[in-house]
Amino acid sequence: MKKCLLSCFLFVFILSNINILSANAYTYGDPNEEALAEVYKKMMIELDEKPADYTTAKKHFETIKKEVDMHMGPEPAKLILQNIEDEDKEQVMKNMDKLLVLNIARRLENIEKNFSEYDTSKRLLAKGHATYEALSAKVESSNPELDQEVKTEFDQALNALGNPGLFGVGKQEADLDQFNASKETILTLLQKEFDLKSLEIGHFSESATETDNGKNEWTDISNIRNWIPLLLIVGLLIGVIVVAKRKRS
Repeated sequence: MKKCLLSCFLFVFILSNINILSANAYTYGDPNEEALAEVYKKMMIELDEKPADYTTAKKHFETIKKEVDMHMGPEPAKLILQNIEDEDKEQVMKNMDKLLVLNIARRLENIEKNFSEYDTSKRLLAKGHATYEALSAKVESSNPELDQEVKTEFDQALNALGNPGLFGVGKQEADLDQFNASKETILTLLQKEFDLKSLEIGHFSESATETDNGKNEWTDISNIRNWIPLLLIVGLLIGVIVVAKRKRS
């Protein structure tokens, strides 16, 4: 009787944790923050001061200048720094908005190149989504319907990545055509909203081995928090086996 109860408990425990892990794998996840989006938010705070604090805003921007130059060429950073030097708040904000849209394009375009690599694709989408979150309030204030449409398309893009599940449980096939449709809609809407002539962003590369600031990027598999329930399951199974063997001996 005790063995039967223990087996039932173990079965329910395993199923519940598999469902939890599958659910965790199907959220945007933690993108380790998108540096450009975080700097943007800090700069907006400084520029909203009365008077605007251009010195601090410049210091924030300079922390990401190297990355901006690497991925988008030298012109965007050069223009924004000149806007700051000229203390032209309107142009600084306008060009920072455009820079974030370019960053969203950069992240989404690279998902197609890594589409078969679920963890990499999801990480890139999380970073694109985090970038849009920094712009969302501004878009919503001027066009709530557009903001909601972009958010909906991000959710559909996430669904299109599929879900490898855990040991095949909860698996959902990826759909590249669906992802591309959502990507094109997002980029078209943002290009029009922020009046960009082009979303061409120069030469850059993304891969599963890319790191930020020398630290490994986030993936679902590498996040130790996602492994804890699985380790508990393995430990419990080992305990059951040991107890069973001792009773037999």
